[in-house]
Amino acid sequence: MDRPLSFPALVRLRPAALRLPPWGRLLRRLDCGRSRRHLADLDDHILRDIGLTRDQALQEAERPIWDVPAHWLR
Repeated sequence: MDRPLSFPALVRLRPAALRLPPWGRLLRRLDCGRSRRHLADLDDHILRDIGLTRDQALQEAERPIWDVPAHWLR
């Protein structure tokens, strides 16, 4: 029986045409920064609902836009 491909193996199989161009990667990073800033503005009860503390939300909001997981940029 064949084993299913892992996620990294599937990413390597994608054709180059489906990967993001440089401007697309920049837009994705800018969007991530915007999302992180919005996270810092959430009320404490909403943060509790998603399992974060105020300190964790503020720490995430302070991360630079280039600090994103590599799989987001493909």
